[in-house]
Amino acid sequence: MTRRHALLSIHLGALLFGLAGVFGKLAAATPLTITFGRAGFALLALAIAGLVLRSGAATLRWRQRGSLLLAGLLLGGHWLTFFASVKIAGVGIATLGFASFPAFTILLEGTLFRERTRPLEFALVGLVCLGLALVTPSMDLASDATLGLLYGIASGLMFAILSLLNRASTRGVDPVQAALWQNLAIVLALAPFAAAGVPQVAASDWLWIGMLGVLCTGLAHSLFVASLRVLNARTTAVIFALEPVYGIAIAWWLFNEEPTVRMLVGGALIILASLAASRLKQAPAARPVEVDQALPGLDEPKERVQRSL
Repeated sequence: MTRRHALLSIHLGALLFGLAGVFGKLAAATPLTITFGRAGFALLALAIAGLVLRSGAATLRWRQRGSLLLAGLLLGGHWLTFFASVKIAGVGIATLGFASFPAFTILLEGTLFRERTRPLEFALVGLVCLGLALVTPSMDLASDATLGLLYGIASGLMFAILSLLNRASTRGVDPVQAALWQNLAIVLALAPFAAAGVPQVAASDWLWIGMLGVLCTGLAHSLFVASLRVLNARTTAVIFALEPVYGIAIAWWLFNEEPTVRMLVGGALIILASLAASRLKQAPAARPVEVDQALPGLDEPKERVQRSL
C-alpha cells in the first residue's frame, strides 16, 4: 500500500466510523438489539478480513483472551450508551458527547499508569469541559438533549477505559484478532437479553444494522489496521479527529439536525482538544527520530544520542 492509498483508506475509515450514529438512528430497533446485531455482523466481517489480510496471528494465552473478553464488555457498553444517546438526542449531540473521551483518557492514564499529567493536559481537559458546557442545551436533566448528552459522555468514558485496557493487555496481539474476541464477548453477553427481540426486527432495520457491523466496524477497523502499516500514529489520530465532523455533517443533511452556534463552537473546542491530546501523546516517541535525522553528522552512536534525551 502506498502512502496515498493509506491516506485514502484512513479517511474512508474515519467516514465509516462517523456513519455509525447515522445508521444507528436509521435503524428503528432498540440500542440493545442494534449493539447485538452490530457485533454479530462484525464477527463475520472481521473473520473474512483476517483470512484476506493473512496476518499470521499467534495463538493467544488464556490471560490475553480474558482481557480481550473484558474489553469486549466495555466495547458493548460503549455502543449501548452511544446508540441510546443517538435515539434520545440525535447524532450530533451523541457524537460530541463521545468525542470527550480524550479528557477521560488523560485523567485515567495519569492515575492508572502513574504517569505525570502535565499542566497543558489539564488545560485540554478544561477545554473539553468548556466545549461540553456549550454543547449542553440546558441544565435540566429531564430534557432529552441533556440526558442524551450524558449518555454520550458515558460512552466516551467507557471508550477511554477500553483504550487504556487495550494498552495494558494487547501488546503483541494482532488487531483484527483482538477485535474478533471483543465482538465475540458482546454477542455472548447480550444474546440472552437480545434474542427475544431479534424476530421482531424489520428487514430494513437489519440492513442498517448489517452496515454498522460490516462497514462501520469490520471494514473501518481493517482499513485502520492496514493504513497503520504505512502511516504513523500521529497522522491517523489527526484524521480520525474528523470523525465527529463527518457524523454531524451527514446527520445535518439527512435528518435536518441543524447545529446551533453554541453547539458548533463547543464541538470545535472538543475536536481541538482531541487533536492536541493525540499530538501530545505522540510527541515523546517521535523526538529521537527527529534528532537523528536533524543531526546526521554526529560522531556519537545513535543509541547514545537517544539515551541522552
